[in-house]
Amino acid sequence: MPDKLTLVATQKLMKYYIFNQGRLLLCGDEVPGVPNVLPECVACEGLRLFVKDDAEEHYMARSHQEQLPEGYQWVDLRESYHLLPERIYLKAGKASELLYFDQQHRYCGICGAPMEWASSISKRCTQCGEELWPKLATAIIVLVHRGEEALLVKARNFRRDYYGLVAGFVETGETLEECVQREIMEETGLRVENIRYFGSQPWPYPMGLMIGFHADYADGEIALRDGELRDAAFFTRDNIPAIPGKMSMARMLIDDWLGS
Repeated sequence: MPDKLTLVATQKLMKYYIFNQGRLLLCGDEVPGVPNVLPECVACEGLRLFVKDDAEEHYMARSHQEQLPEGYQWVDLRESYHLLPERIYLKAGKASELLYFDQQHRYCGICGAPMEWASSISKRCTQCGEELWPKLATAIIVLVHRGEEALLVKARNFRRDYYGLVAGFVETGETLEECVQREIMEETGLRVENIRYFGSQPWPYPMGLMIGFHADYADGEIALRDGELRDAAFFTRDNIPAIPGKMSMARMLIDDWLGS
């Protein structure tokens, strides 16, 4: 077997989403200066093929190889958003989630027997027949309005020095609206009302669904309570601090407010 990724020409063009430790393999052959997903069949030691999407001839695979031919690079999945068409980025996110799902469910949680793929998005136990589908971690994110101001927060886990929005995971037994109210109260001590749905976004880091809301300030004073935030304040449109990049639901909500 070759010691690095080897391109193999095929009559029918197929695209592979190949990952190594959460990084996506990109190349710059299709668009000069702009990396894109690998456009040909690949053979390499350590490559394991998982799922084929017949509609678009996409494959999801995992490679343990580090050495690459010239023109290829491993790119963090989040950073690939800025390099790929949105449709390709979303497909790469789905591929990443399926690989994670496969890794986390190799054996049956009921009888312990090996699991195998039963469909493009499900696995079945080889012994007792138990079936599993990917479970999404549902999270809310909300922009709070107070007149002409919006609540922006700086979380301790933000990779960069910017302000975003209050967000958190939905707990079992609560509605999305209850989660919005609870997260805002827990993190800032504020109460909100008039909660309204904005949109949703796949968030494959590793298996998430982000659901965005607008809400109106009701009462209370900002008091950082649970230790997740470093700062929180209301800002007007003319004094906006650094905010997240355009790939995030936070930025979509902020841009919607700025344009209103």
